[in-house]
Amino acid sequence: MLRIRRSANGQVVFELSGRIGPEDIPELETLIKSEADDRHIVLDLKDVTLVGQDAIAFLERCEANNIKLKNCAAYIREWITRQRGGR
Repeated sequence: MLRIRRSANGQVVFELSGRIGPEDIPELETLIKSEADDRHIVLDLKDVTLVGQDAIAFLERCEANNIKLKNCAAYIREWITRQRGGR
């Protein structure tokens, strides 16, 4: 189960906690798209406990679109890096 908390103070921060499953990605994409284009978006992954391949691909796309990943666990960062190199 994924919990999403939004806060804003010059930038929009989505604090994610729990597991990011394939079923959560469309909701996250909708939340991100609903923000104004000029707002800087941050995904805080401090409390994310588990991700799969779909979540890694989503997080990689986020970074490619200038969305900052904050408090990204080392294993998630390594997996994103490997995915980029595998292209």
